[in-house]
Amino acid sequence: MDIISTLKELSNSTYIGHHNDAIKIAEQMLGDFSKKELSAGNTAFYFKGKKDKTFLLEAHIDEIGFVVTEVFDSGFLRVSTAGGFDLRALPSHRIIIHGKEKVSAVFTSIPPHLSKDEAVFDDIDKLYLDTGLGDKAKSLISVGDFAIYDTQATELLGTRITGKSLDNRAGVTTLLAVAERISANCGYNVILLFCNGEEIGTRGAITSAFALDADEAICVDVSFGDFPGVGAAESGKLGAGPMIGCSPILDRNMFARLCELAENKGISYQREIMSGRTSTDADMVSVSKSGIPTALISIPLRNMHTDCELCDTADIASAAELIYEYIVSGGVCRD
Repeated sequence: MDIISTLKELSNSTYIGHHNDAIKIAEQMLGDFSKKELSAGNTAFYFKGKKDKTFLLEAHIDEIGFVVTEVFDSGFLRVSTAGGFDLRALPSHRIIIHGKEKVSAVFTSIPPHLSKDEAVFDDIDKLYLDTGLGDKAKSLISVGDFAIYDTQATELLGTRITGKSLDNRAGVTTLLAVAERISANCGYNVILLFCNGEEIGTRGAITSAFALDADEAICVDVSFGDFPGVGAAESGKLGAGPMIGCSPILDRNMFARLCELAENKGISYQREIMSGRTSTDADMVSVSKSGIPTALISIPLRNMHTDCELCDTADIASAAELIYEYIVSGGVCRD
């Protein structure tokens, strides 16, 4: 599996509302796994091992986007957000609206020549989308249609990529890389769970983890990457390996075992210390049913929740190697 090309393809795909071509890409790569569609847009893939122990590997596959709330005769639109956005970053950005057909639009931007004061965008209702279609817009776009960033993933120097929805297609790519290494000699049952709805409240993980029986779980997401002005305690360094989460919510033994394996196998890693909630699907998976021992591995990511997120695919490769080594070692709740 080529991690760079896979991540680019997933980044360029869509998973919002009923537009879900991202999961089709994953399905094509998981021929040795059986598929089960769960409720609310969640999908699980199963690998049957010879031992009576099941590892759950989870990553959310949905992305942030917009919902059309108003269509004007002039061809302008209003939208609301589906997920978290920095409104300051939206003016002049291109969007694809999934209406009766795909429609391109641009968030309006007031030229500095016409703006007497610095524009402050604290409400999505202050922004408009320009389709350029005039009164034809109403024949193609309806209230309730979804929209996403219109951008294509781009390779940078070395192993780095920029694009939309790397949160959390980076996590999806990690699990696909693990799955490629899973075979009969793994010995254990492995479930890959791709959840919907993390960006609007971890709703997919709440229902899906309850529907599945697992002895241990590892969730893979992204976390804040290093950047000028961001402290080392608040971020991970790109290219220095995945971040292994340490939190009161997460299983301490799994954290210690993952760190031990990384050191013994020479796998680059970083520790991410959190005082409480992780704000990822791991929070929900860990308390599913009577509780599932859960670990969190995160890929450092810059420019989160924008159309130019940036990560290092070397961190994805290291995360996949670490998770695979953890599974074949039997984890901590050994059989």
